[in-house]
Amino acid sequence: MTINDRDRTIDALRAVAILGVVLGHWLVSALVSDPAQPAAWHGASPLAENPSLVPATWLLQTLGLFFFAGGFAAARGLRGRPAWPWLTSRVTRLLRPIAVLAAVWLPALGLLKLTGAPESTRHAVWSLVTHPMWFLIVYVVLLALTPLLRATLIRCGLWAALLPVALIALADLCRHLGADSPVLLLAAPIGWAAPYLLGIALSEGRLSRRHGLALTVGGVVAGAVLVLVAGYPASAVGVPGDNWSNLDPPSLFALALAAAQLGVFLLLRPRLAAGLRRPALWLPVVVLNLAAMTLFCWHQTALLLVSFASLPAGPLPGLLDAPTGLWPMHRLLWLPVFALVLAVLCAVFRPRRPAVDQAQDRVGERVE
Repeated sequence: MTINDRDRTIDALRAVAILGVVLGHWLVSALVSDPAQPAAWHGASPLAENPSLVPATWLLQTLGLFFFAGGFAAARGLRGRPAWPWLTSRVTRLLRPIAVLAAVWLPALGLLKLTGAPESTRHAVWSLVTHPMWFLIVYVVLLALTPLLRATLIRCGLWAALLPVALIALADLCRHLGADSPVLLLAAPIGWAAPYLLGIALSEGRLSRRHGLALTVGGVVAGAVLVLVAGYPASAVGVPGDNWSNLDPPSLFALALAAAQLGVFLLLRPRLAAGLRRPALWLPVVVLNLAAMTLFCWHQTALLLVSFASLPAGPLPGLLDAPTGLWPMHRLLWLPVFALVLAVLCAVFRPRRPAVDQAQDRVGERVE
């Protein structure tokens, strides 16, 4: 895709999505050190102790934005190209940074075991590093299905996005009843196919500002009904103690939230497009897009490195202490430290592919 073919508003949406994921994980991924054994860690969530923080999850849970931007980019990239070479190229670009992450962390986890790190600590580290990777599995599945999804969208219009919603409703019903269903096993790719299809629709000129208003109102109303009437958890992410998570797998509430977020994006898109002509706004978007996969793969490593470095000092406010009381405010003070360590990791592990280097050479051209 050439510079002139890029939709800057989609790049901005992707930048917002990656910031939401990184900040969201840093703010809810609490590692707690056992007072009797400081090296023994376990995971906890500040949301369990601070229900007032739940509305923040509605802003920071941005996976719907990711899949929407992914559907738009995939449909644009596939247009006029053979499907198989396009797919292998995209999947290879995704797998390379994951392979680098695995090459670092698999030996590191082995070293933790050899040095006698408690099992709870090794489990917490493994969970933080690997849990975000499920997103990429779902994304690869949807990439492989892009030709079929695009053809369905062209044939059926926006009605195509309602089928995943109906199947997720069936999956939610099975979860409420405690029944097993094959739909539950496929709920993640099925659910996130809805915003992915909407991204394809935008690439085909099938979404307008009018649809944005319908998605915003519909998403807000549906989300409120699901929580207040149907008894869905209010948090957009999993909270210890809740009966089940809206995110694992995605529920109707997750799709309602995605609809509301995407509706707001469509409503603001004309103003956003005008604003992104200014270099001061466009340059950060370019940088975040170039580093998106590196940020995604290594952001939890930054949190872990800071946590390991703090061990000699014992639990510090907002770091390795229980996420109660003023913990959320203390954690905010650690965000610049995490960001600095992540910047170093990005400098070390950024892809050295020619395409990325060429893109970086064109940053100045993009912001003119």
